[in-house]
Amino acid sequence: MPTLHVLSDSPFTDESLSSCLRLLGEADGLLLCGDAVYALLADTEPLQALEQISETIELYALEEDIEARSISAPARAKVIGYPEFVRLSMQFAKVNSWV
Repeated sequence: MPTLHVLSDSPFTDESLSSCLRLLGEADGLLLCGDAVYALLADTEPLQALEQISETIELYALEEDIEARSISAPARAKVIGYPEFVRLSMQFAKVNSWV
C-alpha cells in the first residue's frame, strides 16, 4: 500500500529518519517538514542516506520549513507548499507521521 511518510524531527537528534528509510517501499513518498529538513544539509550523513533511496521513491520538502532554516534543497528533493502537501495526503493510500 503506497504510503506517504512524514518526518518532522531533526535527523541529528532523532532516529526517525534512519528507521523510516529502512521501511520505505518502492511506491512510497517521503516528506520532510519542520526540523527534518536539516537532513538536506550538504555534506551530511542524512543527505547521503537520502541520496541512496530508490529513484521510485519521491522525496519532498516543505517550502516554508526550508526557507525558515535557510536551507537549499538538492535537486533530488521536490520543494512543495501546504496545498501540495494536502494533495499528497489524499494521493497516497496511507499517511504515516513519524513522531
